[in-house]
Amino acid sequence: MDEMFDKLQAVADRYDELNELISDPEVIADTQKFMALSKEEGELRETVDKYHQYQDVTKQIADDDEMLREKLDDDMDAMVKDELKDLNEQKAKLEEDIKVLLLPKDPNDDKNIIMEIHGAAGGDEASLFAADLFSMYSKYAERQGWTIEVVDENATEVGGFKEIVMMISGDKVYSKLKYENGAHRVQRVPVTESAGRVHTSTATVGVMPEEEDVDIDIDPKDIRTDVYRSSGAGGQHINKTSSAVRMTHLPTGIVVAMQDERSQQQNRAKAMTILRARVYDYYKQQEESAYNAERKSAVGTGDRSERIRTYNYPQNRVTDHRIGLTLNKLDRIMNGELDDIIDALILSDQAAKLEDLKNNG
Repeated sequence: MDEMFDKLQAVADRYDELNELISDPEVIADTQKFMALSKEEGELRETVDKYHQYQDVTKQIADDDEMLREKLDDDMDAMVKDELKDLNEQKAKLEEDIKVLLLPKDPNDDKNIIMEIHGAAGGDEASLFAADLFSMYSKYAERQGWTIEVVDENATEVGGFKEIVMMISGDKVYSKLKYENGAHRVQRVPVTESAGRVHTSTATVGVMPEEEDVDIDIDPKDIRTDVYRSSGAGGQHINKTSSAVRMTHLPTGIVVAMQDERSQQQNRAKAMTILRARVYDYYKQQEESAYNAERKSAVGTGDRSERIRTYNYPQNRVTDHRIGLTLNKLDRIMNGELDDIIDALILSDQAAKLEDLKNNG
């Protein structure tokens, strides 16, 4: 515990220092520095608030203990003991909250994401399920006040998607949606099924943090770029210029094609954003596979092949297999009400990290 309080005091000292710095006219004049320091101050605020609450509660406990050592009448003695019980409960709760706040932060948590949804096993039904997942995440994003931009899609004739790629931007998007990585399984009677039998199909979801130039260094020599004409339905050329772009990252073989935008420059920029995220994700998955060969995390590896959740329509049930959570409100979850699942996954992840810290600290 002493080590934790040394860390807390260091955080509180840094917080005080930041408040002085962001009041300095020279810092205020330097917009970039001011914004960076304000962001750091904001990130420390909750921890410092909890620490101050903890100090107040600890002082009250010491004062009450001191009072109990004096000769008190029965009523006063009972009142102080009741207060002490409440204060000790508050203290235990604050200790747990502070431990979670002091856990190492995922450096990607504040980032926007690129999400890819692919219809997998199950043909047309899998593509329809991919469209349902796209709708679910879109509604969830709307509830969070985030913005969605579809950057690539491959629609099927039945109204589903073989693949759809979107960018989701807003506050701490990755921190909430990173747990969606993996294979999602649906059990229902497909609209194409005349006999009314329940089928099982899957769609895979990939979640990648949007990578800035500083996060991953891709050597331009490792990228082959081909330009070609955008084509519409039936192979009709939309325009006479070569505005579509196909980028290939030679070391990994990752290919990104982009033809949504009118200009080649816009398509290049968008393709580079997606390529950067996919290359980063490729290397990250390799690292995680090596790490998880030694120790498997409680929430899972995030591997696309790992079945993470089942959506059972006949029983209106959703089960997250990683944490054994079952909710009988599939209709509401498909309407974007994902908070119960995501909050439970975050708590499970935090509990696993605390356990890891305890065993290896």
